[in-house]
Amino acid sequence: MKLTQQHINQLYQFTRQHYVEHFDVQTELVDHLANDIEQIWEQNPSISFEQARDISFKKFGVFGFMDVVEKKQKQMNKKYLKIIFGFVKEWFSIPKIILTLSLCYTFYLLLSLPFANYIFTSFYFTLIIIEFIMIFKKRKQLKNKFKKTQKKWMLEEIIQAQGLGNIALLSFYIFHFLTPDSYTDLSLFANIIIAFSSTLLVIVGYITLIVIPKKSEEILETHYPEYKLV
Repeated sequence: MKLTQQHINQLYQFTRQHYVEHFDVQTELVDHLANDIEQIWEQNPSISFEQARDISFKKFGVFGFMDVVEKKQKQMNKKYLKIIFGFVKEWFSIPKIILTLSLCYTFYLLLSLPFANYIFTSFYFTLIIIEFIMIFKKRKQLKNKFKKTQKKWMLEEIIQAQGLGNIALLSFYIFHFLTPDSYTDLSLFANIIIAFSSTLLVIVGYITLIVIPKKSEEILETHYPEYKLV
């Protein structure tokens, strides 16, 4: 026996009922369930679709689809990091490398100012606030889009809803770790590390909050052939 389109639709609904929100993950699970159900029918054609579906679902274990969702989340996070790394590599090319070195040198000079601690503390937290505002707006856009399409894509959600907050906090802690007592008597090494981490923060922030979201349609169509149809 072969599954009908009605069966496929029921499997999509079944995955949603078991807390699988993203359409791409639903599709993978539906493909797996459909193939398994047809194999079960070959061995026992007398059982109903629901019985075969439940037999297949039990093979996922106690936590059901949750392990699959977690693995997919890790996979998409790794893919997102590769996307960021690819754009960062493009950034370190002429003429952007000149702008990068100029920015790094500017941060280096700012460290010599007597109120450098206020400048850098304000800088890091300003970036975090900007990130939160932009991510809030993007999540609202995703919700509106979901209302129209009724489909969520895991990679799209990661692209639109993640930013540089962790990097900003890490840079902030590096800054304060290297400057526990004085901001004006830093070693050359400490100055270089702070200037470089601050520059990298600006680059990654620009890429994650502006460049990648603008290219999200292109990225998603490359990763999901069916995304263009939606």
